[in-house]
Amino acid sequence: MPVRAHRLKIAGLLLSLSLTGCADEPAAVNSSEEVFPVQTMTVQPGNMVQTLSAIGTVRYRRETPLGFTSAGKVARVRFEEGDTVRQGALLAALDTTSVGADLSIAEAERSRAQADFERIKQLYAEGWITKARYEAAEAAAKGATARVAQAGFASGTAQLYAPSNGVVLTRNVQPGQVIAAGTPALILGEADDGFVFRSPVIDRNASRLRIGMPAQISLPALGNAPVTATISEIDGRANQATGAFTVQFKLPSAAGLKSGQIGTASIALPAAEDGSLQIPASAIFGLRTGEALVYIVDPKTSRVETRNVAVERLTDGFVIVTGGLKQGDMLVVKGAEKLRTGAKVRTTRAAN
Repeated sequence: MPVRAHRLKIAGLLLSLSLTGCADEPAAVNSSEEVFPVQTMTVQPGNMVQTLSAIGTVRYRRETPLGFTSAGKVARVRFEEGDTVRQGALLAALDTTSVGADLSIAEAERSRAQADFERIKQLYAEGWITKARYEAAEAAAKGATARVAQAGFASGTAQLYAPSNGVVLTRNVQPGQVIAAGTPALILGEADDGFVFRSPVIDRNASRLRIGMPAQISLPALGNAPVTATISEIDGRANQATGAFTVQFKLPSAAGLKSGQIGTASIALPAAEDGSLQIPASAIFGLRTGEALVYIVDPKTSRVETRNVAVERLTDGFVIVTGGLKQGDMLVVKGAEKLRTGAKVRTTRAAN
Protein backbone atom coordinates (compact mmCIF):
# COMPACT_ATOMS: atom_id res chain seq x y z
CA MET A 1 0.00 0.00 0.00
CA PRO A 2 1.40 3.45 -0.80
CA VAL A 3 2.58 5.42 2.21
CA ARG A 4 0.18 8.29 1.50
CA ALA A 5 -2.85 5.99 1.33
CA HIS A 6 -1.77 4.27 4.54
CA ARG A 7 -1.54 7.61 6.37
CA LEU A 8 -5.01 8.61 5.14
CA LYS A 9 -6.49 5.36 6.43
CA ILE A 10 -4.95 5.88 9.86
CA ALA A 11 -6.24 9.48 9.99
CA GLY A 12 -9.76 8.32 9.12
CA LEU A 13 -9.64 5.72 11.85
CA LEU A 14 -8.54 8.31 14.44
CA LEU A 15 -11.30 10.69 13.30
CA SER A 16 -13.88 7.94 13.70
CA LEU A 17 -12.70 7.16 17.22
CA SER A 18 -12.78 10.87 18.09
CA LEU A 19 -16.40 11.25 16.90
CA THR A 20 -17.43 8.16 18.81
CA GLY A 21 -15.94 9.61 22.01
CA CYS A 22 -17.81 12.87 21.45
CA ALA A 23 -21.11 11.04 21.07
CA ASP A 24 -20.58 9.30 24.43
CA GLU A 25 -19.92 12.54 26.38
CA PRO A 26 -23.63 13.50 27.01
CA ALA A 27 -24.24 10.09 28.62
CA ALA A 28 -21.36 10.78 30.99
CA VAL A 29 -22.91 14.14 31.94
CA ASN A 30 -26.36 12.58 32.56
CA SER A 31 -24.91 9.90 34.81
CA SER A 32 -23.51 12.62 37.07
CA GLU A 33 -26.84 14.56 37.43
CA GLU A 34 -27.62 15.36 41.08
CA VAL A 35 -30.59 13.52 42.59
CA PHE A 36 -32.28 15.24 45.54
CA PRO A 37 -33.78 13.26 48.43
CA VAL A 38 -37.31 14.42 49.32
CA GLN A 39 -40.25 13.29 51.39
CA THR A 40 -43.65 13.12 49.69
CA MET A 41 -47.30 12.51 50.45
CA THR A 42 -49.97 11.32 48.05
CA VAL A 43 -53.04 13.52 47.82
CA GLN A 44 -56.08 11.37 48.62
CA PRO A 45 -59.41 11.68 50.47
CA GLY A 46 -57.75 10.64 53.71
CA ASN A 47 -55.66 13.80 53.57
CA MET A 48 -58.83 15.88 53.65
CA VAL A 49 -58.98 15.54 57.45
CA GLN A 50 -58.05 18.88 58.99
CA THR A 51 -56.80 19.74 62.45
CA LEU A 52 -58.54 22.70 64.08
CA SER A 53 -56.59 24.60 66.72
CA ALA A 54 -58.48 26.84 69.13
CA ILE A 55 -57.14 28.83 72.08
CA GLY A 56 -59.24 28.83 75.22
CA THR A 57 -59.27 28.75 79.02
CA VAL A 58 -59.96 26.26 81.77
CA ARG A 59 -63.10 26.90 83.81
CA TYR A 60 -65.11 25.12 86.45
CA ARG A 61 -68.15 23.65 84.75
CA ARG A 62 -70.28 25.50 87.28
CA GLU A 63 -69.08 28.94 88.36
CA THR A 64 -72.04 30.11 90.43
CA PRO A 65 -72.71 33.73 91.49
CA LEU A 66 -74.14 33.83 95.02
CA GLY A 67 -76.13 36.80 96.34
CA PHE A 68 -78.62 37.78 99.01
CA THR A 69 -82.35 37.91 98.24
CA SER A 70 -82.79 41.17 100.13
CA ALA A 71 -80.80 44.35 100.50
CA GLY A 72 -78.81 44.85 103.67
CA LYS A 73 -75.56 45.58 105.41
CA VAL A 74 -72.89 42.87 105.22
CA ALA A 75 -72.01 41.68 108.71
CA ARG A 76 -69.21 39.27 107.86
CA VAL A 77 -67.44 37.41 105.04
CA ARG A 78 -65.62 34.28 106.10
CA PHE A 79 -63.47 33.43 103.07
CA GLU A 80 -61.00 35.05 100.71
CA GLU A 81 -60.54 34.48 96.97
CA GLY A 82 -58.84 31.16 96.30
CA ASP A 83 -60.03 29.55 99.55
CA THR A 84 -61.42 26.02 99.37
CA VAL A 85 -64.83 25.51 101.00
CA ARG A 86 -66.99 22.51 101.78
CA GLN A 87 -70.66 22.11 100.96
CA GLY A 88 -72.89 23.83 103.54
CA ALA A 89 -70.18 26.16 104.85
CA LEU A 90 -71.36 29.64 105.83
CA LEU A 91 -69.75 32.05 103.36
CA ALA A 92 -71.19 35.45 104.30
CA ALA A 93 -74.03 36.97 106.32
CA LEU A 94 -76.04 40.19 106.51
CA ASP A 95 -76.77 42.17 109.63
CA THR A 96 -80.13 40.67 110.63
CA THR A 97 -81.27 43.59 112.80
CA SER A 98 -83.47 44.98 110.04
CA VAL A 99 -84.79 41.69 108.68
CA GLY A 100 -85.38 40.42 112.25
CA ALA A 101 -87.46 43.48 113.04
CA ASP A 102 -89.44 43.03 109.83
CA LEU A 103 -90.21 39.44 110.82
CA SER A 104 -91.39 40.47 114.30
CA ILE A 105 -93.65 43.15 112.83
CA ALA A 106 -95.09 40.69 110.32
CA GLU A 107 -95.80 38.11 113.01
CA ALA A 108 -97.57 40.71 115.19
CA GLU A 109 -99.68 41.85 112.25
CA ARG A 110 -100.59 38.25 111.49
CA SER A 111 -101.80 37.69 115.05
CA ARG A 112 -103.93 40.81 114.96
CA ALA A 113 -105.43 40.00 111.52
CA GLN A 114 -106.15 36.41 112.54
CA ALA A 115 -107.93 37.49 115.74
CA ASP A 116 -109.98 40.04 113.81
CA PHE A 117 -110.95 37.42 111.27
CA GLU A 118 -112.13 34.99 113.98
CA ARG A 119 -114.35 37.70 115.47
CA ILE A 120 -115.79 38.66 112.07
CA LYS A 121 -116.35 35.00 111.25
CA GLN A 122 -118.49 34.54 114.38
CA LEU A 123 -120.52 37.67 113.66
CA TYR A 124 -121.06 36.60 110.05
CA ALA A 125 -122.35 33.20 111.22
CA GLU A 126 -124.87 34.99 113.46
CA GLY A 127 -125.95 37.24 110.58
CA TRP A 128 -124.73 40.51 112.06
CA ILE A 129 -122.37 41.51 109.18
CA THR A 130 -122.38 41.21 105.41
CA LYS A 131 -120.54 38.64 103.34
CA ALA A 132 -118.35 41.38 101.85
CA ARG A 133 -117.11 42.34 105.31
CA TYR A 134 -116.38 38.70 106.11
CA GLU A 135 -114.42 38.21 102.86
CA ALA A 136 -112.37 41.36 103.49
CA ALA A 137 -111.32 40.10 106.92
CA GLU A 138 -110.42 36.71 105.50
CA ALA A 139 -108.24 38.30 102.81
CA ALA A 140 -106.50 40.47 105.41
CA ALA A 141 -105.63 37.40 107.50
CA LYS A 142 -104.21 35.57 104.48
CA GLY A 143 -102.17 38.62 103.47
CA ALA A 144 -100.68 38.88 106.95
CA THR A 145 -99.70 35.20 106.86
CA ALA A 146 -97.99 35.73 103.47
CA ARG A 147 -96.01 38.68 104.82
CA VAL A 148 -94.72 36.52 107.67
CA ALA A 149 -93.54 33.94 105.15
CA GLN A 150 -91.87 36.68 103.10
CA ALA A 151 -90.09 38.16 106.11
CA GLY A 152 -89.08 34.69 107.28
CA PHE A 153 -87.59 33.93 103.87
CA ALA A 154 -85.59 37.17 103.93
CA SER A 155 -84.35 36.34 107.42
CA GLY A 156 -83.43 32.79 106.41
CA THR A 157 -81.53 33.95 103.33
CA ALA A 158 -79.53 36.62 105.11
CA GLN A 159 -76.75 34.01 105.13
CA LEU A 160 -74.96 32.54 102.13
CA TYR A 161 -74.05 28.86 102.27
CA ALA A 162 -71.85 26.92 99.84
CA PRO A 163 -74.11 24.82 97.56
CA SER A 164 -71.26 22.34 96.95
CA ASN A 165 -67.57 21.76 97.55
CA GLY A 166 -65.51 24.26 95.65
CA VAL A 167 -63.24 27.30 95.51
CA VAL A 168 -64.09 30.98 96.04
CA LEU A 169 -63.23 32.53 92.68
CA THR A 170 -64.41 36.10 93.30
CA ARG A 171 -65.25 38.06 96.44
CA ASN A 172 -67.16 41.28 95.75
CA VAL A 173 -68.12 42.42 99.28
CA GLN A 174 -66.54 43.54 102.53
CA PRO A 175 -67.98 43.68 106.06
CA GLY A 176 -69.95 46.91 106.56
CA GLN A 177 -70.78 47.25 102.86
CA VAL A 178 -74.44 47.75 101.93
CA ILE A 179 -75.43 45.42 99.13
CA ALA A 180 -78.52 45.39 96.93
CA ALA A 181 -80.74 42.35 96.59
CA GLY A 182 -79.53 39.94 93.90
CA THR A 183 -76.06 41.51 93.57
CA PRO A 184 -73.41 38.73 93.40
CA ALA A 185 -71.45 38.79 96.65
CA LEU A 186 -69.27 35.77 95.84
CA ILE A 187 -68.64 33.52 92.85
CA LEU A 188 -68.05 29.88 93.71
CA GLY A 189 -66.35 27.36 91.42
CA GLU A 190 -68.19 24.12 92.15
CA ALA A 191 -65.58 21.36 92.27
CA ASP A 192 -68.14 18.54 92.30
CA ASP A 193 -68.94 19.16 88.61
CA GLY A 194 -65.28 19.20 87.53
CA PHE A 195 -63.45 21.35 84.98
CA VAL A 196 -64.10 22.22 81.35
CA PHE A 197 -62.09 23.96 78.63
CA ARG A 198 -63.96 26.74 76.82
CA SER A 199 -62.84 28.10 73.46
CA PRO A 200 -64.40 30.43 70.84
CA VAL A 201 -64.68 28.85 67.37
CA ILE A 202 -65.73 30.63 64.18
CA ASP A 203 -69.07 29.60 62.70
CA ARG A 204 -67.59 27.81 59.68
CA ASN A 205 -65.65 25.40 61.90
CA ALA A 206 -68.24 25.22 64.67
CA SER A 207 -70.80 23.84 62.19
CA ARG A 208 -68.52 20.79 61.69
CA LEU A 209 -68.19 20.01 65.38
CA ARG A 210 -70.39 17.52 67.22
CA ILE A 211 -70.97 16.61 70.86
CA GLY A 212 -68.65 13.76 71.88
CA MET A 213 -65.86 14.50 69.37
CA PRO A 214 -62.40 13.94 70.92
CA ALA A 215 -59.80 16.66 71.30
CA GLN A 216 -56.29 17.08 72.64
CA ILE A 217 -55.90 19.98 75.08
CA SER A 218 -52.39 21.36 75.56
CA LEU A 219 -52.00 23.23 78.86
CA PRO A 220 -48.50 24.64 79.43
CA ALA A 221 -49.23 24.88 83.16
CA LEU A 222 -49.51 21.08 83.33
CA GLY A 223 -46.46 20.26 81.21
CA ASN A 224 -45.92 19.12 77.63
CA ALA A 225 -48.26 16.10 77.57
CA PRO A 226 -51.70 16.98 76.14
CA VAL A 227 -54.91 16.11 77.99
CA THR A 228 -57.57 14.07 76.18
CA ALA A 229 -61.02 15.69 76.32
CA THR A 230 -64.38 15.49 74.56
CA ILE A 231 -66.77 18.16 73.33
CA SER A 232 -69.60 18.44 75.87
CA GLU A 233 -71.45 21.60 74.79
CA ILE A 234 -71.67 23.92 71.79
CA ASP A 235 -73.42 27.28 72.11
CA GLY A 236 -76.73 27.47 70.29
CA ARG A 237 -76.07 31.10 69.37
CA ALA A 238 -72.94 32.96 68.35
CA ASN A 239 -71.52 35.76 70.48
CA GLN A 240 -73.01 39.00 69.17
CA ALA A 241 -69.74 40.89 69.52
CA THR A 242 -67.36 38.34 67.94
CA GLY A 243 -69.61 36.08 65.86
CA ALA A 244 -67.89 33.01 67.37
CA PHE A 245 -69.50 30.04 69.10
CA THR A 246 -68.19 28.95 72.49
CA VAL A 247 -67.29 25.25 72.45
CA GLN A 248 -66.93 23.45 75.77
CA PHE A 249 -64.69 20.42 76.30
CA LYS A 250 -65.08 18.17 79.33
CA LEU A 251 -61.71 17.65 81.02
CA PRO A 252 -60.74 14.59 83.06
CA SER A 253 -59.71 15.05 86.68
CA ALA A 254 -56.08 16.11 86.86
CA ALA A 255 -53.90 17.57 89.59
CA GLY A 256 -52.96 21.17 88.96
CA LEU A 257 -56.08 22.21 87.04
CA LYS A 258 -57.18 25.74 87.94
CA SER A 259 -59.80 28.07 86.54
CA GLY A 260 -58.24 30.58 84.14
CA GLN A 261 -55.37 28.46 82.79
CA ILE A 262 -54.79 29.09 79.07
CA GLY A 263 -54.29 26.32 76.53
CA THR A 264 -54.93 25.12 72.98
CA ALA A 265 -57.45 22.55 71.79
CA SER A 266 -56.64 20.42 68.72
CA ILE A 267 -59.62 18.73 67.05
CA ALA A 268 -59.46 16.46 63.99
CA LEU A 269 -62.20 17.68 61.65
CA PRO A 270 -63.85 15.46 59.03
CA ALA A 271 -63.36 16.20 55.35
CA ALA A 272 -64.91 19.47 54.28
CA GLU A 273 -67.63 19.29 51.65
CA ASP A 274 -65.90 22.01 49.63
CA GLY A 275 -62.94 19.73 48.97
CA SER A 276 -60.44 21.84 50.87
CA LEU A 277 -57.20 20.06 51.71
CA GLN A 278 -54.78 20.34 54.60
CA ILE A 279 -51.10 20.05 53.68
CA PRO A 280 -47.94 20.67 55.73
CA ALA A 281 -46.67 24.25 55.67
CA SER A 282 -43.24 22.92 54.62
CA ALA A 283 -44.72 21.93 51.24
CA ILE A 284 -45.34 25.50 50.03
CA PHE A 285 -43.04 28.28 48.84
CA GLY A 286 -43.52 31.57 47.04
CA LEU A 287 -46.47 32.42 49.29
CA ARG A 288 -48.55 35.37 48.17
CA THR A 289 -52.00 36.62 49.07
CA GLY A 290 -54.38 33.73 48.45
CA GLU A 291 -51.89 31.53 46.58
CA ALA A 292 -48.57 29.67 46.79
CA LEU A 293 -46.38 27.19 44.88
CA VAL A 294 -45.71 23.51 45.51
CA TYR A 295 -43.63 20.80 43.85
CA ILE A 296 -45.34 17.74 42.36
CA VAL A 297 -43.32 14.62 41.48
CA ASP A 298 -43.92 12.84 38.16
CA PRO A 299 -43.72 9.16 39.19
CA LYS A 300 -42.64 8.10 35.67
CA THR A 301 -39.61 10.39 35.44
CA SER A 302 -38.97 11.13 39.14
CA ARG A 303 -38.76 14.80 38.22
CA VAL A 304 -40.61 17.69 39.85
CA GLU A 305 -42.90 20.27 38.34
CA THR A 306 -44.14 23.51 39.89
CA ARG A 307 -47.85 23.78 40.70
CA ASN A 308 -49.82 26.85 41.79
CA VAL A 309 -52.33 26.25 44.62
CA ALA A 310 -55.08 28.41 46.11
CA VAL A 311 -54.51 29.09 49.84
CA GLU A 312 -57.50 29.61 52.10
CA ARG A 313 -55.72 30.11 55.42
CA LEU A 314 -52.67 29.20 57.45
CA THR A 315 -52.79 27.30 60.74
CA ASP A 316 -50.11 26.08 63.13
CA GLY A 317 -47.88 23.95 60.89
CA PHE A 318 -50.51 23.45 58.18
CA VAL A 319 -51.96 25.21 55.15
CA ILE A 320 -55.56 24.85 53.98
CA VAL A 321 -55.72 24.86 50.17
CA THR A 322 -58.87 24.87 48.05
CA GLY A 323 -57.51 24.34 44.55
CA GLY A 324 -54.52 23.30 42.45
CA LEU A 325 -54.16 19.74 43.77
CA LYS A 326 -56.00 16.61 42.73
CA GLN A 327 -56.29 13.09 44.06
CA GLY A 328 -53.19 11.03 43.31
CA ASP A 329 -50.73 13.94 43.11
CA MET A 330 -47.37 13.16 44.76
CA LEU A 331 -46.65 16.29 46.78
CA VAL A 332 -43.16 17.17 48.06
CA VAL A 333 -43.50 17.98 51.76
CA LYS A 334 -39.84 18.04 52.82
CA GLY A 335 -36.65 18.90 50.97
CA ALA A 336 -38.18 21.42 48.56
CA GLU A 337 -35.72 24.18 49.44
CA LYS A 338 -33.01 22.74 47.12
CA LEU A 339 -35.28 21.93 44.18
CA ARG A 340 -35.95 23.63 40.89
CA THR A 341 -38.43 22.80 38.16
CA GLY A 342 -37.34 19.63 36.37
CA ALA A 343 -34.99 18.46 39.16
CA LYS A 344 -34.64 14.71 39.62
CA VAL A 345 -35.58 13.39 43.06
CA ARG A 346 -35.42 10.27 45.17
CA THR A 347 -38.64 9.97 47.18
CA THR A 348 -39.51 8.58 50.58
CA ARG A 349 -42.97 8.65 52.17
CA ALA A 350 -43.53 11.28 54.84
CA ALA A 351 -44.56 10.03 58.27
CA ASN A 352 -48.23 10.50 59.05
